[in-house]
Amino acid sequence: MHSRALSDDQLFHLLRDDTPAGDLTTESLAIGARPAALTFQARGAMTVCGSEEAARLFELAGAGAHIVAPSGLTVEADALLLEAKGRADDLHRAWKVAQTLMEWASGIASCAAAIVAAASPVAVGATRKSVPGVKAMSIKAVKAGGMVIHRLGLSETLLIFAEHRLFLDEEPENTVRRLRRLQPERKIAVEVGTLDELRRWARAGVDVLQLEKFPPEAVAAARAALDGDGLQPVLLAAGGIDAGNAAAYVAAGADALATSAPFTALPRDVQVRFRAAY
Repeated sequence: MHSRALSDDQLFHLLRDDTPAGDLTTESLAIGARPAALTFQARGAMTVCGSEEAARLFELAGAGAHIVAPSGLTVEADALLLEAKGRADDLHRAWKVAQTLMEWASGIASCAAAIVAAASPVAVGATRKSVPGVKAMSIKAVKAGGMVIHRLGLSETLLIFAEHRLFLDEEPENTVRRLRRLQPERKIAVEVGTLDELRRWARAGVDVLQLEKFPPEAVAAARAALDGDGLQPVLLAAGGIDAGNAAAYVAAGADALATSAPFTALPRDVQVRFRAAY
């Protein structure tokens, strides 16, 4: 089972944000003390994510919750995902926050799973282009869908873009030599936009060549060029990759894929059913 990506403090903040001065409707109707129960069900097939956070939201609101479908599980339509019991006001307090979080995270996970399936057996990595402020849940969601992490941020990987190379006044071989001396434990990746750039940096000895927005036929040409030169850096296709074209990139000879597509995926619907408990 996946662990929670959000702390209790973060989850409390989500609850407070939705009820800054209480639940006006439930309080005005004077139904808060009534015993109640609810279920979360998948309206359609999905790869689930966020069950752990949703259950904890109900617990923090004062109710009890049971996870039926943990993050990472692929389910069919109408599958039971989660159950919660408690006072009506506690369930109402957590209901919409928990539902929305699961729908959004499951959308990311389901999109990731579709790309992974299309690219199999080649690995698919998630880029660092998640929506600012929601990285922890976004990363949990792509991993729930079977993706690996291409890059979390700027601190852990060496990836040279054209925007870096604007300021370099040296040959690629010298850049690679300097980086190997400064960061001997790190692999060196370079994003290239043409076959000429690819050849120059491959001959300089980089470990990874990131092919930015190369169509599949250009990836095939890149693979042929490297094979012809006897060079074997990892070919990473990136930019515009989704479930519809991932297989074509694999067939063209990409060693791995990197994509941001899941981060803007549509949510998956979670149906909530309340009932009074007597």
